[in-house]
Amino acid sequence: MLGLRMIDAPKPASPRMVWGVAALLTALSDALQSRFPVVAVQGELSGFTRAASGHCYFSLKDAEGQPAMLRCAMFRRAASLVDFAPRDGMTVELRGRLDLYGPRGELQFIVEAMRRSGEGALYEQFLRLKARLEAQGWFDAGRKRLPPPYARRIGVITSTAGAALHDVLTALRRRAPHARVFIYPTLVQGADAPPAIARALSIANERADAEVLLLVRGGGSLEDLWAFNDERVVQAVGESALPVICGVGHETDITLADLAADLRAPTPTAAAELATVARQQCLETLDALERQLLRRVEQRLDGAAQRLDRLALRLARPGDALARQRRRLDLLAQRLSQVAPRAIGLQTQRLGLLEQRLGQVAPRAAAMEAQRLGHLGQRLDRALPQQAQRAAHRLEALEARLQGLDPRQVLARGYAWLDDGQGRALSSVDQLREGQDLRAVLADGQADLRVGRVVRGGG
Repeated sequence: MLGLRMIDAPKPASPRMVWGVAALLTALSDALQSRFPVVAVQGELSGFTRAASGHCYFSLKDAEGQPAMLRCAMFRRAASLVDFAPRDGMTVELRGRLDLYGPRGELQFIVEAMRRSGEGALYEQFLRLKARLEAQGWFDAGRKRLPPPYARRIGVITSTAGAALHDVLTALRRRAPHARVFIYPTLVQGADAPPAIARALSIANERADAEVLLLVRGGGSLEDLWAFNDERVVQAVGESALPVICGVGHETDITLADLAADLRAPTPTAAAELATVARQQCLETLDALERQLLRRVEQRLDGAAQRLDRLALRLARPGDALARQRRRLDLLAQRLSQVAPRAIGLQTQRLGLLEQRLGQVAPRAAAMEAQRLGHLGQRLDRALPQQAQRAAHRLEALEARLQGLDPRQVLARGYAWLDDGQGRALSSVDQLREGQDLRAVLADGQADLRVGRVVRGGG
């Protein structure tokens, strides 16, 4: 053990003295701090996490690949002085002190300063593989496809023993309980995981049970997630005929499978959310469409009602024409009453003149004139009844047309005549205002109305 042979522990007062656990650990901690007050150590970061308090906890692996690991803790004050973002695989140089963590009896390194001394070998391998696969076109944006927005069959490729499957199923039950889920079990960690993941993707594509595939795994270190950086897995994801949503690790974890997938989700739960539309959102969308449909129907009905009202007003307007016809009939009747006596008077005067001429001409001429007068008299007798009969027929026809245009006949069919209470007809909503008093004339009476609302619009 490191430096344990140099510990000068106090000698027991008697052979029967026994150490308590806490006292022994305290003595060892004091000895470590006195023997190694300040230590600088270099290694590769692994399992780096930052707590909500700002403290950081991680392990430092041997940079040469030896099976050695040191537990480290870096408190918030020291973490705030680090000028880069530590992540797994980085090779760093730490300065601090050794200590024994009493509650667990573990040796740990309290980090007081951290600086970067180069990327770790595993991370360098990640970068080289990423550059090679990117050059081959596996990460091109043109290869990406959008998953169906309302998928009813969803495939999940993951380990049945991990928490990722539980998180995905919980999210799917909450957001899309109607969707069918097909699970394709596979290893997600270790040397056998890459071919297993590629085989699961191949089986899912052959069966074509699902419309979209979720490739998910929980968080872990760079080594834990390394199977998703394997070239075989990247090619299987890129060649999948079904859209693939990859949700591996936590939000800060990025694998090559994420870059090759059609969509990258920060977590397994987020992958399930990207593959579905929330049931509540669908219900709200349907409600909005229903309200929009009802508004459109109401608008159409209101437009049809307004058009019907305008047509009804146009039917009521023949009353004006009816009044004009009535005045014309009155004029015709007046002219008829004036024309008949005048025509008779003219004929009488003409007969008198003819009689005078008859007394002056020869008997033969007188006879001829008498004969002619007889013919004229007969024609006059025939003309007056015919003219009177034609006038009577015309009066009857005008009377029938007058009755057809009678507003009372229109009112009897269910229409109403609106005026402003002063006898002025209303034919447009522009003549109305809210609260205005109106009068509606019906076939059998009238009613007083008040305008509650005026709606304008095309018909």
